[in-house]
Amino acid sequence: MSKPTVRAQDLLVGYGGAPVCAPVSFTLAPGKAVALVGANGSGKSTVLRAVIGLLEPTSGSLRVLGEPVDEREVAFRAQVASVLDDDAYFPALTVHEHLYLTARGHGVLGADALVRELLEEFGLAEHARSLPVALSSGQRRRLLLAAGFVRPRSLLVLDEPEQRLDRAMRDRLAARLVEEKKAGGAVLMATHDPDLVLAVADRAVHVADDVTRLLSPAEAATLISRENP
Repeated sequence: MSKPTVRAQDLLVGYGGAPVCAPVSFTLAPGKAVALVGANGSGKSTVLRAVIGLLEPTSGSLRVLGEPVDEREVAFRAQVASVLDDDAYFPALTVHEHLYLTARGHGVLGADALVRELLEEFGLAEHARSLPVALSSGQRRRLLLAAGFVRPRSLLVLDEPEQRLDRAMRDRLAARLVEEKKAGGAVLMATHDPDLVLAVADRAVHVADDVTRLLSPAEAATLISRENP
């Protein structure tokens, strides 16, 4: 059997030694998706930041691709792609230049064709020559998502990827994530979209102050709908 892409055991995360949520435990295998669900401010984003190496865990065990997390390692950066709730774009580059530079920087063969494909898929072809500042917030979100898909990866980490996307684009994103799994990639995402959970996730983790629980996708979707009537 292949090694888990992510294994978290009693993972405690926070700032200044103060935890933001109860300890989290889950395993994410290649070709699978885990969704983190819970109320705003429950700690989902903080867990993701620990997984991608932007935050040192307070305690517990965390392994990504079988190794301790170290974002300074070339092997880690080569296999882990993330899209957080940040405007992490190059402000002086056009949309096309941003995607092309990301692809070439990660050694993608056929970068031109892949960039054209993603520009069409994420509805950005008409804005290929635009600077990010000229885009709407939804278009910038699509740019960041396209940048996550333009590079090689074994693990894709997404923080509320549905934000500022219309229903059609959310459905397109779900289909793309299903294809990601079929290709053997692992997906870890925090989300408030019950439809995205049902379409993509194999398991879910309810992140909360008192206790974290493993849920089925159906249970997670019900929880989201109940918390966001």
